[in-house]
Amino acid sequence: MLRPIARVLDLVPDDRQHLYEHTPEQAREILRSEQPESLLDVEGSFALTARVEERVLMARSLDRPLRYFLAKEKDGPMLVVAERIDEILRRLEELSYGSQFHPTYTRMVPAHHVTSLRLIGCPDPNPIHRRFFDPPLASLPPDLDVIGERYVAALLREVRRWLEAEARAAEERGHGAPPAPLGVCFSGGIDSGAVLLAVYHALLDLGQAPSRLKAFTLRVGDGGEDVAQAREFLRRTGLELLGEEIERPVEAVDPFRAIDVIEDYKPLDVECAAVGLALLEGIRERYPEWRLLIDGDGGDENLKDYAIEENAELTIRSVVSNQMLYQEGWGVDAIKHSLTYSGGQSRGCVRTFAPARRLGFVGFSPFTRPAVIAVAEAIPFDRLTQGSNERLYSLKGEVVRRGFRRLLGVEMPIFEKRRFQHGATPGAELERLFAVPPERYRQHFLARYARA
Repeated sequence: MLRPIARVLDLVPDDRQHLYEHTPEQAREILRSEQPESLLDVEGSFALTARVEERVLMARSLDRPLRYFLAKEKDGPMLVVAERIDEILRRLEELSYGSQFHPTYTRMVPAHHVTSLRLIGCPDPNPIHRRFFDPPLASLPPDLDVIGERYVAALLREVRRWLEAEARAAEERGHGAPPAPLGVCFSGGIDSGAVLLAVYHALLDLGQAPSRLKAFTLRVGDGGEDVAQAREFLRRTGLELLGEEIERPVEAVDPFRAIDVIEDYKPLDVECAAVGLALLEGIRERYPEWRLLIDGDGGDENLKDYAIEENAELTIRSVVSNQMLYQEGWGVDAIKHSLTYSGGQSRGCVRTFAPARRLGFVGFSPFTRPAVIAVAEAIPFDRLTQGSNERLYSLKGEVVRRGFRRLLGVEMPIFEKRRFQHGATPGAELERLFAVPPERYRQHFLARYARA
């Protein structure tokens, strides 16, 4: 027998919604409307739940998770919504429903969709997902100058919008404090370099002091290649004074601790989170009051800059032809779509969000914003690459370099791509730290809930 949801427990507090123009309640009113695309008017970072009679609606931005679990109680189904799996478990245990829990029974709201639950029974029917962000593909001309200008312009707008929103929020908090310092998680690569340049120039345009900005580069042990790369980037752009290296011992990089924080076991995300935790812990030790961090997460996804050869399921045709493949995975209607985790960056957002939350930071990446993704989706990748992996891999550097040259007159240094975890850690130590069979990561994750 199907029954309406009797109770909804929303464990995401309003002060964790980071919205530019709307209050959380105004954003929920938009979610309650019958027009999912209206959520594009809600700028910022959000994880929203709203109720309309028998329906429960949920939606989130790409940069953060939103999970839910259906429990049974005598008055009818109870829905628990939270950012973390362990938060759901704790609330169930408080209500004496812990025996109903298993981590694989939790569900992730897929990014860029409104997820709707209505009548629940045994077995529970699947939710309905309605897309609220649907950018057209390949609508730009195959002109790298035009593409670069559009992409970097969108990046600059999003950075400026975020800075303005943070300034308004600071005014509302009052206290007459000076503007909060800003930190960029910086490797000298294309994405973190673009973010650093964008923030620096936005501060100048807004008449704010760039002295509040720092570029934090992680140095694990004797340091990986990112240290020299970051120094060279800053030297060639005249921003050496912004650079600050965060030294951490090799022991600070622990993939199993990262699994506990991100609540996932996908190897590349675990590795990235392990190194990210080391960086953020170093920043927190040095600056106990620091709050705002900016990173380049999502830049690789936008410009499809991942090695296709490393994934046997991919071809260049599937990469350039599927809408937001790296942001969303194969899509909510695909057999391969994970109900527990979602897919693509919709799943991998925890690699940056969860460490930042754990250590008390508020993070931001302009590359996760719909306006920037929309420009990326408009790039005619198929025409530009002509089936060549090598042309695809060289595209991101050309797009970003040309955009900064045309808009700001800046010659942005472009270095060979490497993953964050590979550049921060000496090669021999990297192999030792992450020489773990993938099944051990999954076993570690499930062992955390063995008592449940």
